[in-house]
Amino acid sequence: MWKLECFWSSTGAVGGCVRNVLIIDDEQMIRDLLKHALGSENFKVETADNAKGGMAKFDSGWYDLVITDVRMPGVDGHHVVNHIRHSDRQKTPVIGVSGTPWLLNDGDFDDVLQKPFAIQSLIEKAKSLIQ
Repeated sequence: MWKLECFWSSTGAVGGCVRNVLIIDDEQMIRDLLKHALGSENFKVETADNAKGGMAKFDSGWYDLVITDVRMPGVDGHHVVNHIRHSDRQKTPVIGVSGTPWLLNDGDFDDVLQKPFAIQSLIEKAKSLIQ
């Protein structure tokens, strides 16, 4: 098995390397903002508007990183990370995002971001987790 190497410049990945990211958030504006920001850094981004849809996409696709809101109606981001950790791709990095910081104290997330956050901070975390 070989590892795909990505080298990052100020304008994103170079050498044709594209990383797949899944964003799961119930807020359309957040999904659109994150998709645009990560897309401008040469990430290929797919989105889901709820946890169940996100877990279905994860199961049927291949993602280098998952970014999930923690607090969503019905099934939440803790269920998403638990689903990933019990899958055959349990090492897939997961960033948890929440406006309620006490919900981010879950050791299963590889990293967490408290809303509001700087987009550049998310981009840096994404790059560091998938290198």
